[in-house]
Amino acid sequence: MRFALRRDRVLIPVWVGVNALMVLSMPNTLKNLYGTLAERTDLIHQVATNASFRALIGPVFDTSIGALTAWRVGVYAGGLAAAMSLMTVVRHTRDEEESGRQELVASGMVGRRASLTAALLAAGVANAVLALLVAAGLAGQGAVGALAFGLGLAAVGMVFATMAAIVAQLTESARLARGLTAGVLGAAFVLRAAGDASTANGSSLLTWLSPLGWLENLRPYAGERWWVLLLFTAAVALQAAVAYALAGRRDMGMSFLPTRPGPATGRLRTAGALAWRLQRGGVLGWSLGYFLVGVVYGGLTDGVADLVGDNKNARQIFERMGGHSGLTDSFLASMVGMLGLIAALYVVSSVLRLNGEETSGRAEPLLANAVGRLRWAAGHLTIAFGGSVLIMLLTGLGFAVGYGKEIGPILGACLVQVAGVWVIGGLAVLLYGVLPRAAMAAWGVAGAVLLIGWVGPALNAPQAVLDLSPFGHLPKLPGGEMNWGPVLVLLGLAATLVAVGLAGLRRRDVTG
Repeated sequence: MRFALRRDRVLIPVWVGVNALMVLSMPNTLKNLYGTLAERTDLIHQVATNASFRALIGPVFDTSIGALTAWRVGVYAGGLAAAMSLMTVVRHTRDEEESGRQELVASGMVGRRASLTAALLAAGVANAVLALLVAAGLAGQGAVGALAFGLGLAAVGMVFATMAAIVAQLTESARLARGLTAGVLGAAFVLRAAGDASTANGSSLLTWLSPLGWLENLRPYAGERWWVLLLFTAAVALQAAVAYALAGRRDMGMSFLPTRPGPATGRLRTAGALAWRLQRGGVLGWSLGYFLVGVVYGGLTDGVADLVGDNKNARQIFERMGGHSGLTDSFLASMVGMLGLIAALYVVSSVLRLNGEETSGRAEPLLANAVGRLRWAAGHLTIAFGGSVLIMLLTGLGFAVGYGKEIGPILGACLVQVAGVWVIGGLAVLLYGVLPRAAMAAWGVAGAVLLIGWVGPALNAPQAVLDLSPFGHLPKLPGGEMNWGPVLVLLGLAATLVAVGLAGLRRRDVTG
């Protein structure tokens, strides 16, 4: 466990810190937005009569600031805890076996289930710290509700941690294990959204089929249902038992669902074709997800005026995020900007696939042939940077389908975000090429940018803080004036970062 925590000494604090700050920044924001009981009561009425917003965030169960906090960030904080947990478990189980490090560790006096135990303990430590920070930070809104919400977030994380432990035994590839568990997380979100859209009290069967729905029905600050924690406990215990049983019945490096053998004669003729084969699942998954999210947000656009109503503070937050234009354009610009921030996570993960290929030893035999380093890297970087353009383009198409108006301006607004995404991708290339040991710090950069863009406008942060993010310099579209200067500067900065990173890759040794 100490070894696992040491390897994740950067990633876990970043994940936990971003999640905790997102939650703890919300009470003050909600007080500014809905300072009176009448405003909060009107909000609850608007959410209860708007199925689209219930699908997106969930129903509200009480008028207190604590209950509104749990409503506003519960689904997303729970999803972030789940993503952190499943990635941690896969990283310290199937990833370790795939790289060969686990075989080296297992050759000593280590039990065959030790890696699984260490991975689950590392995820447990991360979720426990998250629960402690949330419970302590929200205690001012009510200690009982804060404890329930903190425990609920940790419980969601552990459900997906033990689920990932099962999938890691079934699959032979860490990439497939992450993809399958992420698919289950997406299905959990869809089930909860469909259930909440059908009812206003969280009682739908579809909601109860989702662990995110369990978190919602725990009802922090709204007459806590402590018995819901028993569902989490039972799910964690059952899944952990299955994972341990499977771990004891397979050989090291093997799986219950082995990878199918490839063709006798190779069909991949270029390094770019290999990069596409390795990354096509991620590109297609992100593209489909962004298109669907665009459809959902586009469908919400006409109802945003009713939800905000005469609340001047809510209008001001949308204007800070989306520019000083009409409420509809401000909402569209803020949602497009938020999706651009999240797209930075895609470009970082895609760029760091180079690091994964190198550290696993798969790059070395490839580079020992006629494939040069730059040509090998170019294949993956084309997928990373070109894929970000594709997913933002599909986001715009999704908005156009959901909203049905202003197709051209919305597409333009989405494509403008690419400049900010490429700067983050360029930083990832720079770290990988020049400081490969620090390559994972690119996740910290993406997390910090996401935090600034998400929490900064809500807290009315100084402009100097918002300008630390490349997205803070982009024009607020649609509705604002297009300014090509910052966009071109950011594109030039991204190109420079990539060039320096590739120059570093050419000069340094390749790790095996």
